[in-house]
Amino acid sequence: MVIKKSSYTPPLTITAHMLNRVVQISELLGRWSALADTTLTPTLRRGNRIRTIQASLAIEQNTLSVEQVTAVLEGKAVRGSAREIAEVLNAFAAYEALPTWVAHREADVLAAHRALMSGLVDECGAYRSGGVGIYQNQQLVHLAPPASRVPELMRDLLHWLASTDLPPLISSCVFHYEFEFIHPFADGNGRMGRLWQTLILSQWRSELAWLPIETLIHERQAAYYAALGQADRAGESTLFVAFMLDVIHANLQAHLLKHDGVNDGVNDGVNDGVNALDDLDRQILRMMRELPRINQSQLAQDLNCSVPTIQRRIRALRGTYIERVGSDKKGHWRVLDRYIDHD
Repeated sequence: MVIKKSSYTPPLTITAHMLNRVVQISELLGRWSALADTTLTPTLRRGNRIRTIQASLAIEQNTLSVEQVTAVLEGKAVRGSAREIAEVLNAFAAYEALPTWVAHREADVLAAHRALMSGLVDECGAYRSGGVGIYQNQQLVHLAPPASRVPELMRDLLHWLASTDLPPLISSCVFHYEFEFIHPFADGNGRMGRLWQTLILSQWRSELAWLPIETLIHERQAAYYAALGQADRAGESTLFVAFMLDVIHANLQAHLLKHDGVNDGVNDGVNDGVNALDDLDRQILRMMRELPRINQSQLAQDLNCSVPTIQRRIRALRGTYIERVGSDKKGHWRVLDRYIDHD
């Protein structure tokens, strides 16, 4: 279906920095795609999704750790408020539903908000009916457009998204900023904006659904809000787009280094006997590094081998490449950095 060009175009200045970042990210995506196809097992994908959810909610003052979020999703009891637990369950359901939504479809935006905020706000899955502002340190930093304009502004933005010729790397960042500027919902706008950028990117390259961009946004939270504020004052998204492209680039680099570290480190011959590791050993090391609390049954299932095989490999690796911190039941694995970590 041919979509007619939108008459609305969000204000944006394309810079050389943006174009360079798009080229650099595109080059890294080739490696990330191969990694996603061959190395990101279901358990590692789930781990990335859990980190995404925990980081996005932490930005909104949810105090649950990665370990607690994991426990919630496993049905275990954790110390946390009922609201925080509900936020985790809602967010996981929303991210799992990503493949069923279309980024430029208004009904899907509303459905996603309903999934994210069910039981948390009264106006769930509906545009706000009142005015909202963004406050930092009790100071108003952004007054959103009147509620009466929200439906029209959102339809213009979604129509633009459907018809723009901009690369998705740029258009997703523009959408993220414009969405936050409109602030279409009474609550949940931040997590919705980040979720929708992930959706836009994953509909362009499906492997980007598993890149936890939100973790780096959380680490750079002050800079994230500063970029939003600078773009707001400038009256266009340029500064925010540049910031988000930097975040995507840095996130890809970090995750590729982390995954490559097992192969690169062991193949560098840092230590006698390191080269004796085979592919299964490296997979075990990689998964233990990504998911320190992974158990032997999960390793066996993800690596398509028997539990006794995993047990034999762990016995061989233990002491030289890995160590157990804490008890067998409640502890976790630590991969010895001198063998794999050359970041």
